[in-house]
Amino acid sequence: MRPVVRFLDDDLLERIVAEARDILARLGVTIHNEGVLRMLAEHGVRVDGDQKQAFLNDEIIDRALSAAPSSFKLYDVFGRQTHDLSGHNVYFTPGSAAIHILDHDTNELRPPTTADYVRYAKLVSRLDHLASQSTALIPSDVHQNISDSYRLFLSLMFCAKPVVTGAFTIDAFNIMKDLQLAVRGTEDELAAKPLTVFSCCPTAPLKWSDVTSQNVVDCARYSIPVEFISMPLAGFVAPVTLVGTLVQHTAETLSGIVISQLTNPGTPVLYGGSPAIFDVRYETTPMGAVETMMIDCAYNEIGKHLGLPTQAYIGLSDAKRLDAQAGLEASMGVTLAALAGINSVSGPGMLDFESCLSLESLVLDNEICGMALRLIAGIEPREDFPALPRFEELLKDQHLLISKHTRRYLRQEHYFPGDTIDRANRARWQEEGGLTLGERAHREVERLVAEYQAPELPADVRADLTERMEHEARRWGMDRLPHGSL
Repeated sequence: MRPVVRFLDDDLLERIVAEARDILARLGVTIHNEGVLRMLAEHGVRVDGDQKQAFLNDEIIDRALSAAPSSFKLYDVFGRQTHDLSGHNVYFTPGSAAIHILDHDTNELRPPTTADYVRYAKLVSRLDHLASQSTALIPSDVHQNISDSYRLFLSLMFCAKPVVTGAFTIDAFNIMKDLQLAVRGTEDELAAKPLTVFSCCPTAPLKWSDVTSQNVVDCARYSIPVEFISMPLAGFVAPVTLVGTLVQHTAETLSGIVISQLTNPGTPVLYGGSPAIFDVRYETTPMGAVETMMIDCAYNEIGKHLGLPTQAYIGLSDAKRLDAQAGLEASMGVTLAALAGINSVSGPGMLDFESCLSLESLVLDNEICGMALRLIAGIEPREDFPALPRFEELLKDQHLLISKHTRRYLRQEHYFPGDTIDRANRARWQEEGGLTLGERAHREVERLVAEYQAPELPADVRADLTERMEHEARRWGMDRLPHGSL
């Protein structure tokens, strides 16, 4: 039996959805994009052009929900399936997009560089419990107008896993789409085997900017999957109650689904988000707060109720170092996400309110994800009945270490973490150096990066990717890409 957790009963869930629908019909959603407003009006949506408001009734919402797929798959750069985003399947990916990296040598924050991103991509390629990569770092050594596409470029060059990404400008989408076409070859192939998921974020409360709404439309035109990242802050730009925040999150996410599905019915979407409570004491948005995690798990239930695959930013920490708080918040979030059946879980590796990536935290969080995946595999009999023969063998030999039954099922039943997790007795731990968690995690980072093997992309694909990226860099005054990117 698969263990599960729920936070909403059916009546409360349906009431939340009904209230969100009522808000969209009565108050509407603000959209700062004339083209999107025109498109909605053409589909029968009541639009107030002066106020830039779109009012979404039940018929429009139901039409969009019926068009949105209940599941979809993701594929790596070689076209191999990596994800089946359906049911209660759970996949983990690093959080994004950090403006700082925690430098292990100095234990201080600094702006990331291309070299940091390359190390990150190499590391993710070796972490078995992270099914996808994200554009987790924003390199500071390139022009800001190519930072979106450059991150995707580096990801495709150095790691075969599919990419969770996004664009902060409208122009960036075109080059990011072209980079994917360089890998897939044709638009039909890209639609058939999606390589990326784009994060598209409404603005709380109940708004879509020109850029983000256009990103939704552009992704839909090419059938590129989108995860809707509604970010209500409970007690600040959302009601202080968890239920009220869920009503707002539902309304904002439904509005994105309408934009996507009216543009191109059948476009893959994830019912996602990155909400948080607002800690009035410090004026911060704690991603590691238990209430933040409760909102994530609850809206996941709403997404599944609506028949959609789900996503959440959960399993990250607000700690500033790889310390007990980092482990506490990451493990609690990852475990709840797994038990809730959130399909795509974004967060591992992130610290400091999702502004900082730590490679050492990423290695630790990968182990947490492995444990959570074992947890949701549940308990099932494996030739355990009848029990009598096993206990006869145990009483006869006084152990089962080399039993055929033990050898057959040891790896399935017991999760063995890597060297980051200390399970040695004290004497052995001291003999092997008495390393702290941070030291063990750093040693594992160094080992995995040193053992990295580049994905064997065809030479013409690598050349095409490089040519497209270099051309984009020259548009913004860069004669060459930073060392290490090629």
